Amino acid sequence: MNAPLLAAANLRAVDDTVCVAGQLTPAAMAEAAALGFRAVVNNRPDHEHGPGQPTSAEMQAAAEAAGLVYRHLPVDGGWQSPEQIAEFARLLAELPRPLLAFCRSGGRSHRLYAQAQPLR
Repeated sequence: MNAPLLAAANLRAVDDTVCVAGQLTPAAMAEAAALGFRAVVNNRPDHEHGPGQPTSAEMQAAAEAAGLVYRHLPVDGGWQSPEQIAEFARLLAELPRPLLAFCRSGGRSHRLYAQAQPLR
């Protein structure tokens, strides 16, 4: 994989068409598109750990410029509500694949994916 920005974010597959990663940069959106991703879900609230984190608006602009479908579903790192899990299941059902979901470390995106499986 020639994707240094995604590799640095600990990109990992959770199934054949869904990957999760840690915090991405706007520049990583072009890299994701070049790898064939068609959609991105940002699970991180804006400014979760300070102003240095890219905002959802910045990520959306970069994703759409790269030709990706973008959705923002901000969730807390420690707990995801049944409504948030159901919304992630809906996004998994409707968004084009391959899909890339990200958060701070990839952990909450992976947990959302696992918890959404019975709802699909």
